[in-house]
Amino acid sequence: MQVAKLLQKSALTVFMGAIGVLLLFPIAITFTNSLMTELEIGINYGPIGQMNQATVGKANPFVNLKLLPDQVSMEQYGKVLVDNPRYLTMFWNSVYMVVPIIAGQTLVAALAAYAFSKLQFRGREHLFLVYVLTMLMPFQVTLIPNYIMSDKLGLLNSSNAIILPGIFAAFGVFMLRQFMLDIPYVYIEAAKMDGAGHLRIFYKIIIPMIKPGLAALVILLFVDYWNMVEQPLIFLDDPFKQPLSVYLSKINGELGIAFAASMLYMAPMVLLFLYAETYFIEGIQLSGIKG
Repeated sequence: MQVAKLLQKSALTVFMGAIGVLLLFPIAITFTNSLMTELEIGINYGPIGQMNQATVGKANPFVNLKLLPDQVSMEQYGKVLVDNPRYLTMFWNSVYMVVPIIAGQTLVAALAAYAFSKLQFRGREHLFLVYVLTMLMPFQVTLIPNYIMSDKLGLLNSSNAIILPGIFAAFGVFMLRQFMLDIPYVYIEAAKMDGAGHLRIFYKIIIPMIKPGLAALVILLFVDYWNMVEQPLIFLDDPFKQPLSVYLSKINGELGIAFAASMLYMAPMVLLFLYAETYFIEGIQLSGIKG
């Protein structure tokens, strides 16, 4: 029986390891190819059917996926960071949009979640149902009302047209409310007996107990808004105001720059996840959100 369990566990470990390698392979390819020279990238990824230096008198119908470069070079990173100032401009555009959205939505969501989970008032459940319904609506449904409101408020072609709706999105409220429902109400009753008000209870009791949920929310929001494409394309006409996610979609014919820019683009998300990995996993588990 023990041998069978050991074999089953080993087989499961090998299977999960293979899945992990398969999922990490595109990232590894992107990283190693970003260290290749422009010439080597052109040889390996020439247009299908086009003559290149890797074929002698014959058309090459396939690309050559190489994991290790023949010569390590930082040429592509230099082109992105030094020769192409637009990359850094759009990088900071992304930062100026994403950071206020994360900070604002985290604060608003935490306060609203506290009200929906710990305060008793008429119509609480019905109002929360409205929040949930807004989450079920696809982006295309809310696009026209948001565009009309931004136009009336004079926010078009401004980052505020993206930041303000992002701050008051419903996802953070839903997630943190599910997290706060597991906090026993006796803690709040004990604090009230000591004379604490709601703001002090929220700051001294609730916030320390929902740190994993806050960390998970920050990571999810960062990934979501760092990768946004539709909103900037619709609300920002000026290409110099658009974020980095739009820049990557417009790189044409420069594969070396695309590889290097993609690695630099992924770096903040990877570093943030590695830094808060424990909190993220715990927050997702305790929030009750699946999938």
